[in-house]
Amino acid sequence: MTKMEKLVEAFAQNVEAQTEAIWRGDAKTGNKHADRYIAALKKLRAHGDAGRDALATLLSHPRMDVRTTAAAVLLRYKTKEAKAVLEEAAKGKGLIPFEAQEALKRWADGTWALDPE
Repeated sequence: MTKMEKLVEAFAQNVEAQTEAIWRGDAKTGNKHADRYIAALKKLRAHGDAGRDALATLLSHPRMDVRTTAAAVLLRYKTKEAKAVLEEAAKGKGLIPFEAQEALKRWADGTWALDPE
């Protein structure tokens, strides 16, 4: 497994773990996992577009939380694909669809800034 594949795996695993912690009402643990997936994201971004391409493999991940988190970060780089993931997720109800709706709203109003150039 390459270094970037390990970072993508760490991103996905920590998004999953954060979601599960939130569902349990454990914000402290959720925040710990958020810090870890953000750290993996920063390391992937340090590889430029190659890191973004590696992260884009998660746009088809089986878990909606992982897909939508990756899509929210990749809106500038993979606009069409990321918007499609977020629009599909936004159709539902609950925390993850709400987060997808908010990402789309921020993108549309020009305030989105999760991966500046």
